[in-house]
Amino acid sequence: MTRDRKRVDGQWALGEREPLNDNERFKQAEDPLLVRERIERVYAREGFGSIPPDDLRGRFRWWGLYTQRKPGIDGGRTATLAPEELDDEHFMLRVRVDGGGLNVAQLREIAALSTEFGRDTADITDRQNIQFHWIRIEDVPEIWRRLEAVGLSTTEACGDCPRVILGSPVAGVSADEVLDATPAIREITERFIGHPALSNLPRKFKTSVSWLPDVPFQIHDVSFLGVEHPELGPGFDLWVGGGLSTAPRLADRAGAWVPLAEVPEVWAGVVGLFRDYGYRRLRNRARLKFLVADWGVERFRDVLEKEYLGRRLADGPAPLLPASPVDHIGVHKQRDGLYYVGAAPVVGRVSGGRLAALADAVEAHGSDRVRLTPYQKVLILDVADPEPLARDLGALDLRVDASPWRRATMACTGLEYCKLAIVETKARAAELVAELERRIGDQQGDITINLNGCPNACARTQVADIGLKGQLLPGPDGTQVEGFQVHLGGALSLSQEDEPGFGRKPRGVKVAATDLPAFVEKLVRTYRESRTDESESFTAWLTRAEDSVFS
Repeated sequence: MTRDRKRVDGQWALGEREPLNDNERFKQAEDPLLVRERIERVYAREGFGSIPPDDLRGRFRWWGLYTQRKPGIDGGRTATLAPEELDDEHFMLRVRVDGGGLNVAQLREIAALSTEFGRDTADITDRQNIQFHWIRIEDVPEIWRRLEAVGLSTTEACGDCPRVILGSPVAGVSADEVLDATPAIREITERFIGHPALSNLPRKFKTSVSWLPDVPFQIHDVSFLGVEHPELGPGFDLWVGGGLSTAPRLADRAGAWVPLAEVPEVWAGVVGLFRDYGYRRLRNRARLKFLVADWGVERFRDVLEKEYLGRRLADGPAPLLPASPVDHIGVHKQRDGLYYVGAAPVVGRVSGGRLAALADAVEAHGSDRVRLTPYQKVLILDVADPEPLARDLGALDLRVDASPWRRATMACTGLEYCKLAIVETKARAAELVAELERRIGDQQGDITINLNGCPNACARTQVADIGLKGQLLPGPDGTQVEGFQVHLGGALSLSQEDEPGFGRKPRGVKVAATDLPAFVEKLVRTYRESRTDESESFTAWLTRAEDSVFS
């Protein structure tokens, strides 16, 4: 007879310190941040072949480095090959841009590094990062030196640690903003990013801090969203436990009001709680959202206050959302009378050469502030005369007058570089945008389309009007072809008109990649023909027409 044993989930606060998987073992053996010295002194000198697996596929992530996919390996082999068979001897490198803010000098350096070391690659990600490819380990120390000389870094851009902090791209300039959250983001990054006390978390940790709901705050481990307290004044509403991937969950309101000056302390408390109570046994249950789901948000807040803050947080009201989503693209007036200009590359794909030209244009028009958005777009702030700048941006294929398809389509890295991907995404998305512009160029209003190369939802598949999750499908001759599982009607609470929820999967609806333009065109035309009027959103129409659409 065996005796029952309580399951051990690797929660440090309960004394469960024994490493329960390979990731926990290499993190316990050495703080991953310490790998930088070996990169600079050993691997950059001795080359790719000198890097052991725990560093290569483990600790390197804490410095923004992932091996990229070896060219020529199709998506059908993604899950069948050993890591060393998938690894190319080049790296993807993420540059942290917390809050999305860059000055011209930083933009020029990013452009130069892309051209000199990254084969002219540069992507604006939906995490407000810049992502390079084709980076050699031999060049990493020089890249770090030059990034840090202009105030940028790759510290904890990946790994089981606090990732880049999202912030409003119009923080400090929007007429609708009451509090600029930039000081809180700056303090968090200066005090806590790269600190060994928070460098070993159960999994990655994502944050947003913004007065405006122009960031996807409901899908983060922790978010602070602007709110007016009737007695205490403006501050931030605390949300915890969001995340997407294969087990999506929207964050819960903790019901707590946090003043701007206390956001960093409360943030550190949430991260510390996750470090100590988060599940470390199974990687697929190690995100904070699983702990919040098991505990409930009331218990989570109670533990946060008693064990990590040592005081009660003030109760607060829910944020008041705007009547319609905040629009970043186009020309908009700032609170100081100047303008910001929002431009759309196609799904964030730019290049070193284009970023260098952008830096020239920004400087020529009297600005020194650029912002990246969580939607793979770019803004230029502090412009006195926006129309000439808009023309110059258009010449760089950064469209200020972008079509709804270009403005509202995102894509992850995909098969081109990512070792987890099953299908190509960036090129497919660009083709889709071009075709939809040709076929339905008169579309009014944005219908969001998010393409993802695998189930991990880096491009937020489940919360788009049309979410496309990459998979392989049987082709006409029986061979496998690239395709997508379809999710319809996902949304986040970015305005009063939004009903948050994950997209539903119509039974049996999967589409080959080559058929995407025809599929989306038919769906959009059906929506336009059968909606009640032009004010009925795509998601509202789907809800009303569910039986016919989802049958």
